[in-house]
Amino acid sequence: MNKQQLIEKLLLEPHIEGGYFTRTYSSDLKTGIPANSKPRCILSSIFYMLTDDSPIGYLHKNKSDIIHYFHGGSPLTYLILHPEGNLEEKVLGDDLDKGQQLQLIVRGGCWKATELEAGEFGLISEAVSPGFDYEDMELAEQTIIKNQFPHLWDRISKYVR
Repeated sequence: MNKQQLIEKLLLEPHIEGGYFTRTYSSDLKTGIPANSKPRCILSSIFYMLTDDSPIGYLHKNKSDIIHYFHGGSPLTYLILHPEGNLEEKVLGDDLDKGQQLQLIVRGGCWKATELEAGEFGLISEAVSPGFDYEDMELAEQTIIKNQFPHLWDRISKYVR
């Protein structure tokens, strides 16, 4: 299947981070943790795809941990920027002999960016607990990232919109 067929079959729409997505699951079970928060679903899941015409998932962070699962296409490179300033690079893909991973956990509070470096598409799923809410996501702003991580700016600047 090509990228356009997947976009149509999976009902993918453009995502504000870049790429395409659709929410596939939101649990009916709710949580009120922390106590002062609005009730949230315990778990949510999406399909997410980067394509050769939208190859970057721009730098952002979430409050919740997110588990990423590789489904197919070409590998996706993740840059994970930890709060203390360490930059980690991981590749989500199916070539385990080359060190690629089928599953990747990105902890809440870490900045992350994703790139399709070659190929037509890379398709993954993400599971978020508690369930994803746009209030819990922050897109990177140039001034903040440049000031907080000046030692990494040359490496990560192309991932900041």
